[in-house]
Amino acid sequence: MDHAIVTTLCLEPAVPRIVSLRKRTPAANARTDKLSQNEQAYAVLKQALTTLAYKPGDYLNTANLMDQLALGRTPINHALHRLSTEGLVQIIPRKGVMVSPLSIDDALELIDVRLANEILCARLAAAKINPAELQRLKSLAREFDEAVNSRNLTEVMNLDRLFHEQIALSARNQILAEILKVLHARSQRFWAISLAIEGHLAEVQEEHQAIIKAMARSDPDAAAAAVQAHVLSFRRALLHTR
Repeated sequence: MDHAIVTTLCLEPAVPRIVSLRKRTPAANARTDKLSQNEQAYAVLKQALTTLAYKPGDYLNTANLMDQLALGRTPINHALHRLSTEGLVQIIPRKGVMVSPLSIDDALELIDVRLANEILCARLAAAKINPAELQRLKSLAREFDEAVNSRNLTEVMNLDRLFHEQIALSARNQILAEILKVLHARSQRFWAISLAIEGHLAEVQEEHQAIIKAMARSDPDAAAAAVQAHVLSFRRALLHTR
């Protein structure tokens, strides 16, 4: 049986508002100006979906998205079709676009797939990571801790994603990195729910440090064990929301 997650119990602290491209800071606009409109629409919508600014089961209206994002219909539609291939939205004929629902069964299947791929990734990265990449990993962990301390939950999620992406880059396997990027995007919606669990962020901070120490020792076995513990910690936190 498919068990739906009741997101309303813990969404409010973690859900940011959508910020129109018109209202972004000059620095943010400078970053987005370098992207095509298709990429801008994709980046903004993906962040909104993975942080649960759009709630599971909501229908998305193209006209409203055009107004919110200050972008045209074509880049919005292009982004939505791309996001549908990643499982974040569902395009339903004659009904429109729906934010993909969340269920505990989906989460557990996703975690199983993440475990297999992330353990492999950790082993490869521990053997291949260079000093510059290790320093980058440490910097991301520090920034993550700062975001936790300031309760900037959107930034917490973003930095956790970047931390895992850096490990994937260090593994030197492009196919594996692409697989993990999709898995992380889908996992982030469940990660947003688990943020409300007391003590979970402190666990994540400790787990990041364990991963870094294993990478610094170039120890594939320790890195695999640390990443496994990290993913299983997420699983426990998520099951606690049931």
